Amino acid sequence: MGFFDLFRKKQDRTEDASAPVAASDLSGAEAQPAQRREELNAGLERTKSGLFSKLARAVAGRSTVDAEVLDDLEEVLITSDVGVETTVKIIRRIEERVARDKYMNTSELNGILREEIAALLEESNASARDFGLELPEGTPYVLMVVGVNGVGKTTTIGKLAAKLTAAGRKVYIGAADTFRAAAIDQLAVWAERAGATMIRQEMGSDPASVAYDTLKSAVANHADVVLIDTAGRLHNKVGLMNELTKIRNVMSKVIPGAPHEVMLVLDGSTGQNAFEQARQFTQATQVTSLAITKLDGTAKGGVVIGISDQFHIPVRYIGVGERIDQLQMFDRREFVDALFGVEKK
Repeated sequence: MGFFDLFRKKQDRTEDASAPVAASDLSGAEAQPAQRREELNAGLERTKSGLFSKLARAVAGRSTVDAEVLDDLEEVLITSDVGVETTVKIIRRIEERVARDKYMNTSELNGILREEIAALLEESNASARDFGLELPEGTPYVLMVVGVNGVGKTTTIGKLAAKLTAAGRKVYIGAADTFRAAAIDQLAVWAERAGATMIRQEMGSDPASVAYDTLKSAVANHADVVLIDTAGRLHNKVGLMNELTKIRNVMSKVIPGAPHEVMLVLDGSTGQNAFEQARQFTQATQVTSLAITKLDGTAKGGVVIGISDQFHIPVRYIGVGERIDQLQMFDRREFVDALFGVEKK
C-alpha cells in the first residue's frame, strides 16, 4: 500500500486491529470530489485573480509571445511568489516551445503556462521520497510535525487527526510543545474535537520525555497513528533545532525507525519567507513532507509551485479554509486546474 491508503475507511476495527499499518495508509476520509474542487477553487481565488490580472496586463496589446512578453511573464511569476529559480525554469521551457513552434500568440499563453507548471509539479514530486514502506505488525505510524510559531501547525495537527479518526484510525497526539501553555491547551481542544487521545505533561517539561511517553502509551494501546507536536522553532536558532534531533533519538528507542515522517508546516501567506523557513529546516533536520496552510487568505499560492520544485519534498496537505474538514490532500493536477480555472466535466 502507498502513503494515502492510511485514510481509507476501516470497515471493522476488531478484524483489522492486528493488520500492519502502511505508511501510505495515512490518507484519510476525504470530501467528495466535487466538494473538494469547489473548496479548492474558492481557496485559491485570491491567487488566481492576482495571477490572471497580472497576466492580462503583461500581454495587453501584444499579439505574439516575444522576448518582451517573456520578460513581463517572468516578473508576473516572481511577484506571484513562484520563486526566482523556478520562474527561470518555467520561462526557459516556454522559450524552447516558442523557438520550436516558431509562432505562438498570446491567447495560447495561459494554456502553455498551465502545461509547464503541471509538468514541473509532476517532475518535482516524482523525484520525492516514496512512502510505501510497510511497518511491523502492531507498530503505529509516527509523524513529527515541525514549523515556526503562527504557521498553523497546531491547527494542521488537529485537522489531520480529525481526518484520520474519521477514517477509523486510532490516533494519539503528543503535546511536545511544552514551552507555551497555550499551545498545549489549544492542542487539547483539537484532540477532543477530533476524537484523538492526547498525552501531555506540565509546561516546561522535557519535550523528548513527552514524545517518549506518547509512543509508549500508543504502542501499549495499539494506536494506528501518532502525531507529535513540537515547539514553534525559530528557524534561525540552531540550538533550538538541535532539540528536534533529541526528540527523534528518544522516539527511535521506543519504535525503531520513528519518526517515519517529519512534516514541515509552512504558512503560504508569507510568500518568500516560507522558502527561507523550508531552507533552514531542511538543513537542520530531515524533512520528508510539507503542509502549506492559509492559501485561502492570500494571493501568494504560487509558493506551492516554487517550494515543491526547489526542495523536491512532497506537499502532502494544503489548507484552503478554517473548518476542521478544510485540510486537503494535495493533488497536483487539481491544484493546477483550480489555479487556471479549468472546469472538470
